[in-house]
Amino acid sequence: MTSGAEHLTPGQLVAELLERKGWTQQTLSIVLRKDNGSITRILSGKMPVKAETAIALGEVFGVDPHRFLELQAKFELAQAKLTARPDPGRAQRAHLFGGLPIPAMIKRGWIQADSAKNVAQVEAALTRFFGVKSVDEIEILPHAARKTDVFGEATPVQLAWLYRVRQIAQEMMAPRFSMAMGRSVVGKLSALLASAEEIRKVPRLLTEAGIRFVLVESLPGAKIDGVCFWLDDESPVIGMTCRYDRIDNFWFVLRHELEHVLCGHGRARAMLDTELEGSRAGTDDGLPEEERVANAAAANFCVPQKAMDNFVARKAPFFAERDIIGFARVQQLHPGLVAGQLQHRTGKYDRFRAHQAKIRSILRPNAMTDGWGDVAPTDE
Repeated sequence: MTSGAEHLTPGQLVAELLERKGWTQQTLSIVLRKDNGSITRILSGKMPVKAETAIALGEVFGVDPHRFLELQAKFELAQAKLTARPDPGRAQRAHLFGGLPIPAMIKRGWIQADSAKNVAQVEAALTRFFGVKSVDEIEILPHAARKTDVFGEATPVQLAWLYRVRQIAQEMMAPRFSMAMGRSVVGKLSALLASAEEIRKVPRLLTEAGIRFVLVESLPGAKIDGVCFWLDDESPVIGMTCRYDRIDNFWFVLRHELEHVLCGHGRARAMLDTELEGSRAGTDDGLPEEERVANAAAANFCVPQKAMDNFVARKAPFFAERDIIGFARVQQLHPGLVAGQLQHRTGKYDRFRAHQAKIRSILRPNAMTDGWGDVAPTDE
């Protein structure tokens, strides 16, 4: 073999190095303390060169041991490509099982399968969950036709949650919605703001107004707070996670989604709201117009902003407990709503927590709920 030739195996490189030195195979076997048959198999490519042998060859020939190992790896890969059977479903499974929280969906009763390892069973269940005829059509796959138009990008986990909300909402009964009914329910809801216990009335009032309200526990990593979309022109849906079990967050997110409904947002694209806290709950120019409008309505609903401005101007930078309670009483609000607005304005989310009542246990018995041990009844 001529010097500088392209080597396909480490054995070919060893043969060239032997030729350069004028050695025989027997000489190399003596130097390496290996039997002659082993040297023959290395030269023919029938015995792989492992790390220990690569180091020994490197010392003998003055060659970087990595060179032998690289040639061995390339040779083995080339052999595998010749014998391996192509699996067109491998990339598909990577998207489905890598993108979707399959174990959580099974545990939550969203899909029916014995375990995530039963691939055929899981894929059949996913086609039913996403309402498609074959696995190839599932929306999260890159080549699949888009089924759900979401405002902004949505992860596979978020889409799975959204599909569950839609699945439940389609099973619910509600009168036809009108904007007059929607505006009327805002006043009815505002009358509930003084007491956490009054939140139990929210699902009924929304249903009477023609708005389907669905409470679905979030999935790991989804970071969803709420969503607004329409089943048809007269059937809006509000879905929430209540992942922050706080009275201020509940009312802010609900009023935010309700403003989307009143503005007709979500008809063409589901308004999926994630991490609705901090700057994302404000009215900065960096936010889309739909979100700024919804945030402004939500903040003013929770605490009238002019009154809040005056309170902050009078009391800043020190906000005593008695002042928060007194201001809330005058405004006929739960103190937790005032505390939430103060946290947002000051950026100090570790303060005023004592007033932020938990509401999930009050809401769940009266809402169409999926999660926290409950499975909403659906046809699936």
